[in-house]
Amino acid sequence: MSTLLIRNAQLINENKIYFADVFIRNEFIEKIDTNGIAMQADRIINAEGLYLIPGVIDDQVHFREPGLTHKGEIYTEAKAAVAGGVTSYMEMPNTSPSAVTIDILEEKYTRAAQCSLANYSFFMGTTNTNLDELLRIDATKVCGVKIFMGSSTGNMVVDDSKALERVFAEVKTLIATHCEDDPMIKANLEKLKVEIGEENIDATYHAKIRSEDACYKSSSYAVELAKKHNTRLHILHISTAKELNLLRNDIPLSKKRITAEACIHHLWFSDADYISKGNFIKWNPAIKTAADSTAIFNAILDGRIDVIATDHAPHTIEEKSQSYIKAPSGGPLIQHSLNAMLEFYHNGKISLETIVQKMCHNVAELFEIDRRGFIREGFYADLVLVDLKKKYTVDKSNILYKCNWSPFEGTTFHSLVDTTIVNGNIVYNKGKFDESKFGKRILFNR
Repeated sequence: MSTLLIRNAQLINENKIYFADVFIRNEFIEKIDTNGIAMQADRIINAEGLYLIPGVIDDQVHFREPGLTHKGEIYTEAKAAVAGGVTSYMEMPNTSPSAVTIDILEEKYTRAAQCSLANYSFFMGTTNTNLDELLRIDATKVCGVKIFMGSSTGNMVVDDSKALERVFAEVKTLIATHCEDDPMIKANLEKLKVEIGEENIDATYHAKIRSEDACYKSSSYAVELAKKHNTRLHILHISTAKELNLLRNDIPLSKKRITAEACIHHLWFSDADYISKGNFIKWNPAIKTAADSTAIFNAILDGRIDVIATDHAPHTIEEKSQSYIKAPSGGPLIQHSLNAMLEFYHNGKISLETIVQKMCHNVAELFEIDRRGFIREGFYADLVLVDLKKKYTVDKSNILYKCNWSPFEGTTFHSLVDTTIVNGNIVYNKGKFDESKFGKRILFNR
């Protein structure tokens, strides 16, 4: 049995900011008191001057294990996550082999139990032919089903309309989609090759190739299928203003059957940044215009977009340094996602309460996660202490990703993650890690 007492923290929780003490016994929050707690504890943290938030839950990451571990692995990327205040993550199935069977999926859970400092869940991948496997999923133990309606490797692009129809009709757990229309993207690329020559195509053309229309055609089709079959649909990484017309904010999150996510890179960067950063901000869907970024941010504030995530997807510097055509899409973000959102707070663009709502509360509610995402008595003690007055600059000496680069290199953030607690364990404190205990499998109240 172990106990931990956090004193004098300012809690940001459930749309309020207030001072309180928090007492933790083993894995759970036992007591929260605004009048102070006098109980004895094995360890006491004086959090004066710091803010306490629920651990961030990232609903879209690619940790590259198994099969692609030269880019990243569960151990390294989860370690970067907790350093950035992320205590739970949901990882995608496009590994090698792809997680398109229950057996392969469970192997990933087994591996995470051996090495992940953060809590974890893994999406089951969809193909044109694996519906029987999808129907075997235990929805209380798996975050959801991922459909690549474009932009994936191997056999994971689901482009058979009859297969899509059946998945949307028969799968009862949450379905998360990557929405881009591959034929339209291919046509855009081929047209550009004719017009300027393949050798002249660079990242500045990425948003034109993976265009607004390609995104909207696919996402509107997903919404059409979801409405037809009353599917629980979650659209990942919205990247265009046009797609926001598919979403609604006139009902509470608990009533929504169609929800959406925004990612850090689509908020922070615009197509103007391709000139300086090139392939290092090449993601799918593409980062688009400043107007798109502003519209997505506004949709976060007005409730059309429900959660904020990263689509953390590391590649090596060598891979990203290739020509535009050869360079893979994606980049590492999870260590700096909370810092980036807090920077928007410092710039007056978003409140602390809304950041916590979109990165913690809403993710837990949307996925029906068991006892995480809030600072509540009886909930798991997944907590983060943040110093809003301490600056630090991102450089290779403090990047924890296995790929050892970040699109934020050279950026000075005006907030710092001081301490991260996972299931009552202080796994990260002032730059040091305790790796004596690993995270747990996320469970769902479905």
